[in-house]
Amino acid sequence: MRGSFRRVWGLMYRHLALYKGSWPRLLELAYWPILNMCIWGFTATFLTARLGDTAAVAGGALLGGMLLWEVTLRSQMGMSISFLEELWSRNLGHIFVSPLRPTELVAALIGMSVIRMLIGLVPAILLAWYFYAYNLFALGPILILFFANLMIMGWWVALGVVSLILRHGSGAEPLAWGVLFGLAPFSAVFYPVSVLPTVLQPIALALPAAHVFEGMRGILLDGVIHWDHLLAAIGLNAFWMAAAILLFARQFHQARIRGALLSIGE
Repeated sequence: MRGSFRRVWGLMYRHLALYKGSWPRLLELAYWPILNMCIWGFTATFLTARLGDTAAVAGGALLGGMLLWEVTLRSQMGMSISFLEELWSRNLGHIFVSPLRPTELVAALIGMSVIRMLIGLVPAILLAWYFYAYNLFALGPILILFFANLMIMGWWVALGVVSLILRHGSGAEPLAWGVLFGLAPFSAVFYPVSVLPTVLQPIALALPAAHVFEGMRGILLDGVIHWDHLLAAIGLNAFWMAAAILLFARQFHQARIRGALLSIGE
C-alpha cells in the first residue's frame, strides 16, 4: 500500500514540478474560468439592472451554473491533459517499464485533476464574490455533493477520452478539449431539462450533470433540495464510471498487446 502511494505521488510530483517552474501554465489554468465568470457575471449584472430582482435570481442561477459547470470541465480536462502530457513527452512507455500499475496511473491522473480544478476554479469563485457579490457557498453544505458529482462526471468522461486515444492514437486527442462542449446542451447548465425537445430529454436525464443543475435551480429558485435528482446523479455516476473503467481496462490491455504504449502519439 505504501509503495503504491509513493508511485502515485511520484507521477503526480512530475506534473506538479512542471507547474512549479512555469507561471504561464498556472495562468492558463485560471484564465478560462475567470474569463467565463466575467462574461456571465456582466450578463447577470445587466439583467438585474434592466429587469430588477426577478432577473437577479435568474442571473444568479446563470452565474452559479457557469461556476459549477467549470468543475466538470476542469476535472475532465485536468485528467485528459495530464495523460496527454505523458504522450507528448514520449513518457508513457517509460513509466510502464516501472512497477506502476494502470490503476495507479488513473489515481495519479485523478489527483492532478483535483489540483488543476481547484487552481482554476477557486480564483473564479472568489472574484465572483468580489465583483458581483455572488457567493456560491450560499447554496449550503449540499454544494459538496454537487461538486463531488460533477467531478466524478468529469473523471469518467476523461477516462472515455483516454480510452479512445489508446485505441485511435493522436487522431482522438481533440476530444480532450471538445467532448464536454458537445454534452453541454444536454446537461441543462443554464436551463431546465423541460425546455429541451421531448426526444432529447432522455439523453439529458442520462447525464448526472443535468440532475445536479436541476437540483441547483431548485435551491436557488424554489428553496427546495430535490434529493431525487441527487440520488439519480449518484446512481448515474456509479454506472458511467464503472463503464468507463471497464472500457479503459480493455483499451489499455489492447494497447499493451499491440505495443501502442511505445508508439502512440507518433
